Formats: sequence, C-alpha cells, structure tokens
Amino acid sequence: MIKMQKQILLVDDEVKITQVLSAYLEKEGYQTIVAHDGKTTLELLQLHPISLILLDLMLPDIPGEKLCEQIRAQYRIPIIMLTAKSQEQDILDGLEVGADDYLTKPFSPRVVVAKVGAVLRRAESDELLSVPVSYRDGYLVIDFNNKTVLKEGTPIHLTPTEYQILRTLAKAPKRIFTREQLILFALGDDYDGYNRSIDTYIKSLRSKIEPDRHDPAFIVTVHGVGYQFQG
Repeated sequence: MIKMQKQILLVDDEVKITQVLSAYLEKEGYQTIVAHDGKTTLELLQLHPISLILLDLMLPDIPGEKLCEQIRAQYRIPIIMLTAKSQEQDILDGLEVGADDYLTKPFSPRVVVAKVGAVLRRAESDELLSVPVSYRDGYLVIDFNNKTVLKEGTPIHLTPTEYQILRTLAKAPKRIFTREQLILFALGDDYDGYNRSIDTYIKSLRSKIEPDRHDPAFIVTVHGVGYQFQG
C-alpha cells in the first residue's frame, strides 16, 4: 500500500520564504503547495487534500486573519499562522480567529518543520472509541472515533486544537485541569505558546458548544485553578 504524502499549503507573499520552507519541508517527506495571496489559497483548497496550512497574516489581497476565518468556515485543516507581530495580544487575536498555533518572524526553518510535525500529531492522535458519547440528554454529542461534535443534532465546526482541548476535558469529566496541564495533555509538551492561549481556545469553544457561553454548562472555570468539564 502506497503511503500518501501529507500536503502542506504555504501561504506567504514573500517568494523567498516559501522557497526556503518548501525545501526544508520536502526534505522531511512533505509535499508542498504554494500560494502568494488569499484568492489562490481558497482555490487550491478546493483542488487538493491539504493536511496543514502555514498562513502568513500579511497578504496583498486580504488580511490573513480574515482569510483564516473564511477557511475555518469550510475546513477543519490545522492552521499555523506566520506573523511579524510578536506582541502577545496580536498572537492571541490570531488564535481567536481559528489558528491552531503560531510562529513569529523571523523563524528558523527547522523550527517550522518541527512545529508542523507537532501540530499534525495533535490533530491526528485519538483512541478509537466505538460509540459517540452523549451529554445533557443529547444536547452535546462527541464522536471520538470520527472526531465530530454535534450540538442539538447539528454538526459544529471545531478547529483541530479546539477539538483536542474538548476531548481532553470530556474524557476526564469533573477533573480540574490547570492551564499548564491542558497545554501538556491536549497540545503536547512541544507546545511553546502562552498559557493565556488556553483561555482564548476555551472562549471559542464555549461560543460553539454552550447553551449560554456567559453561563457555561459544560466547560466551567474553577477560579484560581483552571477548567473542568461538567458531563
């Protein structure tokens, strides 16, 4: 059986950056596809089975944040944003629109390759469970086998990182997770983001799965400690 190469979509208007990253990624066995603007990115997503997107935020035709939102509306592909903005709030804003991770420029190509591998492992890892798990009389249903989530019978779209955090919490209901533990168990010990990133992911998750995100029924805050899933 022939193993298909994972296709990485590189989105950056700097040709030199895409050339260097392509060379490093292809050396590690990935196939790369390149886009230099948002329009081409959306066209390529319809033509290729993309495994991961490296997305620069400074594009000539559309802001990367807006493009990320458009991609998230249709696809559950992991997205690593590339940004020259190094302020913590800028990065958290990028995560809030749907990025799974980030890299600030300038960056080492070797670090990019390592980050791609880590995010792909996070997106793909899961144990096979035979039956979906239902919460609150079917209001929320998580199918760990197919990695799908239903809210009142309707599929909801989670990013791979949001799913991993929900999965971690839901598989240990009532357990209190600190931010550091969620990073370790859901994102892996190779995740080097801010602890506050978890708060951004939780905020987004609540907006998608909760009956009332301001008064959460599933993911509750344990003040001074972390988060807990109420099954």
